[in-house]
Amino acid sequence: MSNEQTRIFINDTTLRDGEQAPGVAFTASEKLAIARGLASVGVDEIEAGTPAMGKDEIEAIGRIVAEGLPCRVSAWCRANEADVDAALRAGISHVNISSPMSRLQIGVKLNTDIEGVTTRVRRVVAYAVSRGLTVALGGEDSSRADPRDIGKILGAAAQEGAIRFRYADTMGLLDPFATYESIKRVREETDLPIEFHGHDDVGLATANTLAAIRAGALHASVTMLGLGERAGNAALEEVAVALGHVAQGWTQIDQKKLRALAGLVAAAAGRKIGRAKAIVGADIFTHESGIHVAALLKDARTYQGIDPLTLGRRNKIVIAKHSGCAAIASKCAELGVALDPVATARVLDQVKKRAGAKLSPFSNAEFGRLVERARQESSDSAMGFGGAL
Repeated sequence: MSNEQTRIFINDTTLRDGEQAPGVAFTASEKLAIARGLASVGVDEIEAGTPAMGKDEIEAIGRIVAEGLPCRVSAWCRANEADVDAALRAGISHVNISSPMSRLQIGVKLNTDIEGVTTRVRRVVAYAVSRGLTVALGGEDSSRADPRDIGKILGAAAQEGAIRFRYADTMGLLDPFATYESIKRVREETDLPIEFHGHDDVGLATANTLAAIRAGALHASVTMLGLGERAGNAALEEVAVALGHVAQGWTQIDQKKLRALAGLVAAAAGRKIGRAKAIVGADIFTHESGIHVAALLKDARTYQGIDPLTLGRRNKIVIAKHSGCAAIASKCAELGVALDPVATARVLDQVKKRAGAKLSPFSNAEFGRLVERARQESSDSAMGFGGAL
C-alpha cells in the first residue's frame, strides 16, 4: 500500500485536553453534544475526559458511553490503579494510561528512575487489561526522552497487552524535521502503532502532526479549533483537510461538517473563531484583491488552493479598497445589472473613498443603490448634463 493510501486515524481529545484550555469548562450536556458532533464528522476515537476528576466527570463520560456512538470512547488515566478503577465506573472499555517518558519528568513527578517507571507501567497496564480494558500508553514529554528509554518502557507495556503508544510533544518543543526524525527513531524501538500528540506553543502542532504521519505514525491526536492547554493542540480540521491535500494519508472525516462542529465547540468554550481561521473561518474563501478576483473569475484554480465545495462552502467577493473593475462587474452581474465602463469607474471610485474612510464594506442593498446612482450619472453625462455621485 502506498503512502497516499495510508489510513490515518483521528483521535480527538477536545473533551479532555481541549477542556484544559484556560477558562474552558464544558457542562455534561455540552460534552455530550460535542461528542455527538465529533462522531458525526467521523472521528475514530473520542477521549471523553479524566474520570479521576470525580463523580461529575464520571457521570458525564458515562452519558457519552451510553450514547452508543459509532466510534471508540476512551478516558485518560494516570499510571495508577485508582484512575483505572474510576474509568471502569464510567463504563469505559478503553483507556489512555499516561506516564512520563523523560528522565526529568520521571524524577520530578514520580521520584523514580527508568527501572521504576517501567515496573509501574507494567503493573498498571496489566491491571487494566485484567479488568477487561484495552490500553494505549501515553508518553508524556516524549520529545525530551531518550528513544531507548521509551523503547524499554514500551516493551514492558506491550508485553502486558498495550495496543498503541501516544508520543506526546508535551511542551511543544519540536519542529517538523525533528518530529520526523524522532518518530522514525521510536519506530525502531517498538512495533506498537504510534499516535502523535502535538502542542502548539510555537505554532507548529499541525505541521508536526503531519511530519509524524510522514514518519509512520498512524494516529493523530487532535482537538477542534486546536483548543487546549497554553497555545493549544493540533487542530482536527487542519490535520483532516491537509491529509490527502498537501500531505499523505486519508481519514474518514466528513469535511463538510467541520464548520458546524467548530461553531458548536467555540460556543461551548466561550471562544470566537477568527475570520481567517484555517478551514473553518468565515473569510477563508473571501476575495477582495482586484488582481486575484480578475483571475478567479476566469479560472478559480488561479487563486484557489482548496475547492470550497469540499468544505460545503463557496467563494465570495467583497467590494472594498482593493477591488477592481472585474469585481464590480461580477457583483453587478449578481444583481442582474450591467454597467458601462464609465459607470463602473464611478462606482469603483466611490468604493475606494468609502474604504479610505474606514467604513464597513457595502451591503448588497447599499451597493445596489450606488450602482443605480452611477447608472443615472452616466446617463446624464451622455446627454450632456453634469453631476456627481
